[in-house]
Amino acid sequence: MHLPYGHLEKDGFRLRGTASSRIDGFSDVVFGFALTLLVLSSEVPHTYDQFHQVILLGLLPFAICFAIFFSVWHAHYRFFRRYGVHDNATIWINSVLLFTVMIYVYPLKFLFTIAIGDASHVFSSPYQVRELMVVYGAGWAAIYLCLAALYWNAWRQRRPLDLSPLETTLTVTYIWDFLGVAGTGLLCCLLAFALPIDHVGHAPYCFFLIGVWKTAHGFLSRRAVRAARARTPPQDLEALPHDTEPG
Repeated sequence: MHLPYGHLEKDGFRLRGTASSRIDGFSDVVFGFALTLLVLSSEVPHTYDQFHQVILLGLLPFAICFAIFFSVWHAHYRFFRRYGVHDNATIWINSVLLFTVMIYVYPLKFLFTIAIGDASHVFSSPYQVRELMVVYGAGWAAIYLCLAALYWNAWRQRRPLDLSPLETTLTVTYIWDFLGVAGTGLLCCLLAFALPIDHVGHAPYCFFLIGVWKTAHGFLSRRAVRAARARTPPQDLEALPHDTEPG
């Protein structure tokens, strides 16, 4: 059954990538493997004490890591659904993104495991805490800078993609949204060096600014989106024709 609303997002963006591609398939394999590494990073318990430590106390760190990777996968999925681009620049940017996701698995799991558990015997030097904060912040920033770069590359091809005024404006808002989220990772790196060595562990608190950024960005971009919608011809506010439904 043909469902027109299946090819149109709530904000009015028409979906061009409703068919699965080799990039989508390869990317899903990498995301799936990254989640597998999260599970395999915990050894199988042999006693109840180990079961309590690995399964019960490790459940929350795993859930947080899973939520983070799912949000990245969902952002990745929505990009390819929106634009359906497969040019060389997209392939290379996507490759850097997937590479970063793969190497980000263990630092992410390690950070949340010690944050929820006992970190008193984990570090032999306070400077190791600083290094961990930098690795975490840099990885976070790299992922969202790659997402911003994917959208910038799509915006660069706005004429070949026949983006409407609304879609062009939305693309710019998506870019700024990801840049703001990436900025919190860079701020974490900066705080790791700016804070006194005994307070470096407080650097990740800057990630709470993501909610502030998204609220402010949504408020500031709303007027531009409304104006772009008013300039968009009615036919460009309807879903694009597709022969097949998305998988």
